[in-house]
Amino acid sequence: MNDNGFIEEALRLVQKGVTVTFPVTGQSMLPFIIGGKESVILHSPGGIVDVGDVVLAWVDGNRYVVHRIIKLDYDRVTLMGDGNVAVTEHCRLNDIKARVTHVVDADNKKRDLYSRWRVSAAKLWYWLRPIRRYLLAIYRRVKR
Repeated sequence: MNDNGFIEEALRLVQKGVTVTFPVTGQSMLPFIIGGKESVILHSPGGIVDVGDVVLAWVDGNRYVVHRIIKLDYDRVTLMGDGNVAVTEHCRLNDIKARVTHVVDADNKKRDLYSRWRVSAAKLWYWLRPIRRYLLAIYRRVKR
């Protein structure tokens, strides 16, 4: 089964109301989600998502991403990975397939993405975009 097949099976379960723990790869959500080391817990979005939510979405008509919503304009959604400095993706509201609620680390510890502290940190991180490149470089060196 290819990656899209694996994701689509997970989404089939999410649509049935099953909570799915899903491994992530890549570095586009650093420092909040560490690809290759952590997983995310997916829930049905229930049609209700908001700016700041982390979602699994089908973007640009050709791939799935786990990224944060940075703008909602009626049916048009703009997403950006926390580890990205400028690149955004776009999709329609109905292309949001799941909402990420928690991150699970290698020790099986769950972190709520929407605790007051994490929401505040994510907002601050968004406003640090002009210097995010440097902060991420420091983060990567420290985490080696």
